[in-house]
Amino acid sequence: MQDEDLTAVAALADGVRRAAYREVVSAGGAPVGRDEVAAALDVGRTLAAHHLDKLVDAGLLEVTYARRSGRTGPGAGRPAKLYRASAAQHEVSVPPRTYRTAAELLAETVEQTRADTALFDVARSHGRASAPASAAAPASAAALLTAHGYLPVGDDARIELRNCPFHRLAEQFPPLICGMNLALVEGLLEGAGLDDVWSARMEAAPGRCCVTLSKNKTD
Repeated sequence: MQDEDLTAVAALADGVRRAAYREVVSAGGAPVGRDEVAAALDVGRTLAAHHLDKLVDAGLLEVTYARRSGRTGPGAGRPAKLYRASAAQHEVSVPPRTYRTAAELLAETVEQTRADTALFDVARSHGRASAPASAAAPASAAALLTAHGYLPVGDDARIELRNCPFHRLAEQFPPLICGMNLALVEGLLEGAGLDDVWSARMEAAPGRCCVTLSKNKTD
């Protein structure tokens, strides 16, 4: 366990700070200002800035500067201080555990034995079993995917997933893990009875999950 990981996780113990972090992360990489966080949390701007800066110190957020009015040159004003989620990942386990190593070994084994079809089948079945029963399903696909850590954003026609729960593995084994991810999301939709409304497909892009959802067309 690294000290910086423990420091980062400990920074989220405060409830307001934790809510501020979630507000920035939910923007999906788009910079967020203190005014937006203050309004969302119903707190003062000074308090919002304090917690945001503490999150920066902990390595959970990054700072950028930009003029939000779009104006440049003399009279345009000072650039605003903006925040976005850090790409760093922090894990804490007491006592230390190395589940990532086990996952890497299993993924490499699946690749070498060409057992990807079996993995996708298991992922789809797991998704179906993990979703709530249709009668108790969330009101939307977004709620379902939020509950599984995907950070969905979108509208009534399309949903992007701003977080990949398997990000590090997906970087090392892209076809395998992205295919598994797609099968898992498909299983979640089927298990929740939402597959007649939404379809999942592979659509890789930087800064988000490789899976997106599109609304099914109706006659």
